[in-house]
Amino acid sequence: MILTGNEIQSRLGDDIQIDPFDERQLNPNSYNMRLHNELLVYEEIVLDMSRPNRYRRYTIPPEGLVLNPNQLYLGRTVERTETHNLVPMLEGRSSVGRLGLFVHVTAGFGDIGFCGHWTLEMFAVQPVRIFAGIPICQIFYHTIEGEVTEYQSEKYQHNRDIQPSMLYKEFQTQRDLQLRLSFGQEAPQ
Repeated sequence: MILTGNEIQSRLGDDIQIDPFDERQLNPNSYNMRLHNELLVYEEIVLDMSRPNRYRRYTIPPEGLVLNPNQLYLGRTVERTETHNLVPMLEGRSSVGRLGLFVHVTAGFGDIGFCGHWTLEMFAVQPVRIFAGIPICQIFYHTIEGEVTEYQSEKYQHNRDIQPSMLYKEFQTQRDLQLRLSFGQEAPQ
């Protein structure tokens, strides 16, 4: 089940933290989150999953910034969230989608226990001008069944900034495991 806006508000400070919280951003079953004023853009022509990729940081000026097609832009929410005993999910707002802007390419599913700012993987269908502070996406919450194991990650948990992909850390772990196995060592339990 998805929580109503009233239920989201009633769980603030307990299962849900949204900082800063503004009641005007509360919807019937979600909460609007705003776009921070910085973006990251990868500098690599070919992105490599097995290593860190270089990127450049941009500040969105007051007159806005035009996002171009065929370019991935990483942004983040102004709001920092923390969620316990619920599954947080992020979706773009329909008004933003109607301008051809995808707010998250694939990563709208959050984890129980996630704490931090949400990184947005933005992709424009056609050129679109964006502005810092605009309510760009909405967070909503699903109830869960079963024993809870909270999210723990050295990659993204407790972030304070836009997070580029850190998938390369998983490659390093896989390589270490493969090396151990190739030398006849047991894998760690």
